[in-house]
Amino acid sequence: MSTPASDQRCPCTSGDVFGSCCGPVLASGAAPTAVRLMRSRFTAFAVGDVQHLLRTWHPSTRPERLDLDDDVSWRRLDILDQRLGGPFDDHGIVEFEAFYRGPEGRGSLRERSTFVREDRVWSYVDGIVGVGPGV
Repeated sequence: MSTPASDQRCPCTSGDVFGSCCGPVLASGAAPTAVRLMRSRFTAFAVGDVQHLLRTWHPSTRPERLDLDDDVSWRRLDILDQRLGGPFDDHGIVEFEAFYRGPEGRGSLRERSTFVREDRVWSYVDGIVGVGPGV
């Protein structure tokens, strides 16, 4: 999928348009909350923006490189829970389920992600992948 125009729906399925949702975050790497960063990272997976994914990954856990699977298309993001992660917090947790379609059909990934805010910038640290409530 290519990057949407600013007046098209955002891939993160927030219901907002790309230009006022994930577009500015992908352009700058800065998000006001952990949830907004999570949404932008989903969008980056959906449009193949590896640079945004690496830039927003905390240096302590960031891989040297990241290869995305071109055969997988990310379709929908549901935010299931969030703890802290606001504009004045220094850490946060976002639980989500991301739906995709690949060569084997449809599927979903559920993760409880940890974020930190250092020098007023949110970063993804890591996540616990699983299924079911309270992962």
